[in-house]
Amino acid sequence: MSDESRSLTLPLLVLTVVLLVSIVVGIALGPTTVPLPDVLSFLWKAVTGGTIRPDEVTGYSIVWHVRAPRVLLAAVVGAGLSVVGVAVQALVRNALADPFVLGISSGASVGATAVVVFGVFSGLGVLALSTAAFLGALGATVLVYVTARSRLGLTPLRLVLTGVALAYAFQAVMSVLVFLSPNGQSAQTVLFWLLGSLGAATWSSLPLALVGVLVAVVVLLRNGTALDVLSLGDETSASLGFDATRLRRWLFLLTAVVTGLLVAVSGAIGFVGLVLPHVVRMVVGSGHRRVLAVSPLAGAVFLVWVDVVARTLVAPEELPLGVITALIGVPVFVVVMRRRGYAFGGA
Repeated sequence: MSDESRSLTLPLLVLTVVLLVSIVVGIALGPTTVPLPDVLSFLWKAVTGGTIRPDEVTGYSIVWHVRAPRVLLAAVVGAGLSVVGVAVQALVRNALADPFVLGISSGASVGATAVVVFGVFSGLGVLALSTAAFLGALGATVLVYVTARSRLGLTPLRLVLTGVALAYAFQAVMSVLVFLSPNGQSAQTVLFWLLGSLGAATWSSLPLALVGVLVAVVVLLRNGTALDVLSLGDETSASLGFDATRLRRWLFLLTAVVTGLLVAVSGAIGFVGLVLPHVVRMVVGSGHRRVLAVSPLAGAVFLVWVDVVARTLVAPEELPLGVITALIGVPVFVVVMRRRGYAFGGA
């Protein structure tokens, strides 16, 4: 075992334990609190096919059919946003970048708005919103790529400027769709989705998002050294034998697809991909392999507890996740940026 691996063992072990505890406690907490022993019992029976007594049906349904998929999806989305945040910051060499800077979430929002306002893809039932959001994200990805591409390839500045400009265009389209809506409640529904929500989480929401996040983590970890070099600039990359344009192209595609998958199941949740990578760098250092190893667990724990707060703070009403992540993320980001000696890529 290398020195780098040994130095990460403790934080990874601690975060893994914290995540498991957070998932169980997150399932227990809500408008109706379920005792922890009952939660563990119901989860065990669900996994092993145990028998549920008639007086346990209500509690079992809350734990297994409602809260378990929601809490697990929160963990997956938090992990994914954190990892993609690390990748995007290396991709565009910008400390203020997050998974939504490339306009992908705005494209997804147009697709989701079309479903809410006009019933597009209504034949798909509960999958209509996720499908339309993902297709909108892919459409935005293609448009950003085609627009940002030049003779020099995908340069960081062109990517950022193109993503920001097209994001405004997508938001304008979304506003027009809401304005033309025959249903007065559409604006409220769209706004709630745009700020992030896991209220529609089901077991069918998990597999695709989970696979996307796992693939992203594995691929990015295998290319940690390349990300280190890419963040130093194209000239440095070329001098060390890395094709920055080719690397940026596949990195853009990977982050766009994973962001689209996550936005499709949770809406646009801000600040997770912006703040968590910086916090992790302060703890484990700036090497991308180290940051990518820890960020998924940190992001998963963070969003699980954000979701708990969203469900319980004003119960039985539910707060959008983006409101809570912003209230937490803004002061944390300010503190991180004001920390003496901190700079992007180093703690």
